[in-house]
Amino acid sequence: MRYLALAVDYDGTLATDGVVAPATIQALERLCKSGRKLIMVTGRELDDLFSCFGHAWLFDWIVAENGAVLYRPSDQAERVLASSPPPQLVAALRRRGIAPLSVGRVILATRKPHETAALEAIRDSGLEYQVIFNKDAVMLLPAGVNKASGLAAALKELSLSRHNVVGIGDAENDHAFLSMCECSVAVANAIPALRSRVDWTTLADHGAGVVELIDRLLDDDLASFEPRQERHR
Repeated sequence: MRYLALAVDYDGTLATDGVVAPATIQALERLCKSGRKLIMVTGRELDDLFSCFGHAWLFDWIVAENGAVLYRPSDQAERVLASSPPPQLVAALRRRGIAPLSVGRVILATRKPHETAALEAIRDSGLEYQVIFNKDAVMLLPAGVNKASGLAAALKELSLSRHNVVGIGDAENDHAFLSMCECSVAVANAIPALRSRVDWTTLADHGAGVVELIDRLLDDDLASFEPRQERHR
């Protein structure tokens, strides 16, 4: 078996409007029975994820807060991979009236059109922070923290190589983790920039696209499909 793990984004990929369809859950269960590992890689905070998704136990690891938090559902072990939000940055964002503003263990999250004000707050605070987009979501994180760094931490826990991973996503913040996977896939509803960079785009959108990928994995371990060699060079 070449592909030992599936790394999958949540919003816009597994889920439609925050909800995962029963057929998608069933496909995840089939994948687990095959002996492969499941890793979720999401921008959501854990509490927010658990409020809408009741099948977290299917996953071996969950990378939350866009790479900043690592969580193992089997024993509820949690590891924060970066420093907590600096109080001066939180205060600067609030002074600018940015709302909504969610303060996670590491992530600071708001929505468009507050990206310019967020950048100004980072500049005025004198901090090395980055702004990452997920369609209309705007996320502020320490430099170097992204879905790729979080996935790397999860793979280390599983003693797996990135060359044994297939990943699937839909948005701007998925570029990082998909680029490190041996095989990268976008669902049909993904943004054009992501579809142009991955190895393969599914015919179906959202969770149905994930089912399409899982079916191909279980059928022949993607033996009938070779990733674009120029990307790997």
